[in-house]
Amino acid sequence: MTESRSTVAVLETAADPSLVLLTVEEAARRLRIGRTTCFRLVLAGEIESVTVGRLRRVPADAVPAYVAKLRHRSAEAA
Repeated sequence: MTESRSTVAVLETAADPSLVLLTVEEAARRLRIGRTTCFRLVLAGEIESVTVGRLRRVPADAVPAYVAKLRHRSAEAA
């Protein structure tokens, strides 16, 4: 079974380290969480985001920053 071109394009985009801004869906894929959960985290201010026109984007460096924040919280709780 072969993958469609659009599936391959989505996978390449999700793994492209040169992207500066990600869609919320791309950020969710990188975090391996659901789209809705990622939107909730963005709206709560847990994950940094910016608006570009009418679009909501997540800076690529905000994803590892969020993970670092989670790791710091876990270390404090232990």
